[in-house]
Amino acid sequence: MKALVLSGGAGTRLRPITHTSAKQLVPVANKPVLFYGLESIAAAGITEVGVIVGDTAAEIEEAVGDGSAFGLKVTYIPQERPLGLAHAVLIARDWLGDDDFVMYLGDNFIVGGISGLVDEFRRNRPDAQILLTRVQDPRSFGVAELDEGGQVVSLEEKPEHPKSDLALVGVYLFTPVIHEAVRAIRPSWRGELEITHAIQQLIDIGADVRSTVIKGYWKDTGNVVDMLEVNRTVLETLEARLDGEVDEASEAIGRVVVEQGARIMNSRIVGPAVIGAGTVVSDSYVGPFTSIAENCRITDSELEFSIVLRDSSILGVGRIESSLIGRHVEVTPAPSVPSAHRLVLGDHSKVQIHS
Repeated sequence: MKALVLSGGAGTRLRPITHTSAKQLVPVANKPVLFYGLESIAAAGITEVGVIVGDTAAEIEEAVGDGSAFGLKVTYIPQERPLGLAHAVLIARDWLGDDDFVMYLGDNFIVGGISGLVDEFRRNRPDAQILLTRVQDPRSFGVAELDEGGQVVSLEEKPEHPKSDLALVGVYLFTPVIHEAVRAIRPSWRGELEITHAIQQLIDIGADVRSTVIKGYWKDTGNVVDMLEVNRTVLETLEARLDGEVDEASEAIGRVVVEQGARIMNSRIVGPAVIGAGTVVSDSYVGPFTSIAENCRITDSELEFSIVLRDSSILGVGRIESSLIGRHVEVTPAPSVPSAHRLVLGDHSKVQIHS
């Protein structure tokens, strides 16, 4: 069995971070989201992985390498444009051959991994198996409709009027029969070859399509809110470790990781939180659910429920929370000028200003 990992895509919902970085490499708990998926694949006993790459191919390849760090053998498959999940299967046809495979979206995060799902698929070997989870607003996802017996009846991609609240999670398992279905479909109104259409094709021809409704934690980390939430979830699993320097004027409370080479001076760190190697925190407070990457500087500031990427500095700016701060960023106080509000307001506007 092989794995096909999708790591292309523009990451528009994470801009401006993804203007200069692959969305799959944005870290949670100081480790790229993509790495969690690769680790799950390796834990499931799969060793051959094809990684679909697009405009950020060089960055993905530099980070993942040949896959040996994960116990994997990685082959890179270029995709000129992100033309849909089914298109990724189409262009990977030669590499996949006649093997069964799991398709894993590289920006998805599943607590507990996929080992149980892969084992179930190997035992029963349906033509396709999909993961579903209940969501509040299914309109942003592929949506499945099940009959009273739990059988998959239909699938829709981002429907305006969803038939259920069951969204497709970004992990799919297929036998080679999916290749015929992928070749049989046409682009959707979005101009993409939708994997939901390919699976619907399997349903229409009477193939064995099964579903598993997961009750564990799943997130598509495609936007800032979900990224911060995944970061919070991972940090809750931390075990305290102080490999760096914490001076006598500082305190680290709870599940705090201070990596080797990091320095905490006259500061208070309340976990769960992780401070990356080479980072210096001085005269500051770092609160729960915060990840600060390597070689950052936090001075005379407060930071909570946030992610700070490498080589950034936050200097004397008071309190920051619920934020995603990119690489090589400088956050400093604004110049001291008379306080004023400058407004351009349209007709019938309503504005509330707290002075």
